[in-house]
Amino acid sequence: MAAPKLYAGAKLREVRTRVALTQKDFAAKLGVSLPYLNQMENNNRPVSTSVVLSLAQEFGLDVTELSSGDGERLVSDMREALADPVFSGDMPPLADLRLAASNAPALAHAFIDLHRAYRQTHERLASLDEALGREDARAHPSPWEEVRDFFHYCDNYIDAVDRAAEHFATAQGRHGNIRVAAVSALSHAGIKVAFEDADMLRRYDSAARVLHISTRATHQSQTFQILLQVALLRQNALLDATLDLARFQTTEARDIAKIGLANYFAGAALMPYAAFQRAAQETRHDLEQLATGFGASIEQVCHRLSTLQRPGAKGIPFFFVRVDQAGTITKRHSATRLQFARFGGACPLWNVHRAFEQPGQFLRQLAETPDGVRYVSLARDVSKTGGRFGAPVRRYAIALGCEVKHAPDLVFADGLDVGRADAFEPIGISCRICERKQCHQRSVPPLERQLSVDPDTRGVLPYAVN
Repeated sequence: MAAPKLYAGAKLREVRTRVALTQKDFAAKLGVSLPYLNQMENNNRPVSTSVVLSLAQEFGLDVTELSSGDGERLVSDMREALADPVFSGDMPPLADLRLAASNAPALAHAFIDLHRAYRQTHERLASLDEALGREDARAHPSPWEEVRDFFHYCDNYIDAVDRAAEHFATAQGRHGNIRVAAVSALSHAGIKVAFEDADMLRRYDSAARVLHISTRATHQSQTFQILLQVALLRQNALLDATLDLARFQTTEARDIAKIGLANYFAGAALMPYAAFQRAAQETRHDLEQLATGFGASIEQVCHRLSTLQRPGAKGIPFFFVRVDQAGTITKRHSATRLQFARFGGACPLWNVHRAFEQPGQFLRQLAETPDGVRYVSLARDVSKTGGRFGAPVRRYAIALGCEVKHAPDLVFADGLDVGRADAFEPIGISCRICERKQCHQRSVPPLERQLSVDPDTRGVLPYAVN
């Protein structure tokens, strides 16, 4: 399959603005004519290889930043929003959506936010929300969704927090154990860590300056929660500065994001960037070896692998997702071209759903999305008990994967016939925007397609997609 042309006009304009150069001077630095630069900035021409090299040499740009990952996310999100039945007309051509995402990303984000506000208002009307008549009934994005989108469009990598966590882990290296280092750091701040038999996983008593950690939690969860508290207490200024830049619309979103950033710090301290990336490469991304080596859970390792997007030192672009037994996505991130449905669940043909049927096992899958991109996916179930008889057990399934071109670097891809086209199972994003005409698991018709209904015949579906 031919490599797609690289259109990165918005990124070129961003670089030129950052270095405060006119188009004429910027063109001279890149070794191209002024009209040629103008055409590239307006996405009338793709960025050439020589320009990419000049950007790296003259301005130290990490060329992976020119990838269309963010643009593809925007295109996917716009397509899903436009699949809403409220848009009764034909779906805009894919080329138009890509043009909007690359030339006017702020406008594309505004459209997505507008649709989200409409959807939430519609849901309130449908449920006869009594708050509609109150002054505070204005449509706001869900705080949870606002935070999710913040991490989504940051590529799930927060540089300042990641480096601070790595510095903490390195500086505390004399302890030889990050858990001991975290307890020591809290002790130096006058905070005692107490382990107790309790349902509450973590509870900080600010008056007594005691951090209570449940002994019912796994060792990995205990360590993670101690590091999270280190972030909240010792990195509070950094977390607040990051939140100030994010400009969340509600205090609830800011509060949720702060916990998210503290979680990020904990994971990055438990698995410091350089050391973890090196170990991942040496083990060929063996999840169990990485979990053992860093004292982390399989889920924590998968999540950390999906964050290795530091400019100049990027790891393999992974996607990571966690779903519950109802198929609802509870965690999601994609540094690849694979996008997840913003609303609802994941494609039922994906192996992440089959993980519930075979607990305790890693399931491998070669999958192909409707855009022709092929992936290697690894899934397994995750159970989280309450630590006592009668406590509810939370069950999830997680999946980690990447494009098939990275298969040689993955131990879990060994033995898979990646060269055989029919070895790849077809998966999609959401039925409403999936273009596959023949799918035995389709729940609703694709919105932008015409249907044919023949009362005299019946196949897998009660209609045919034209």
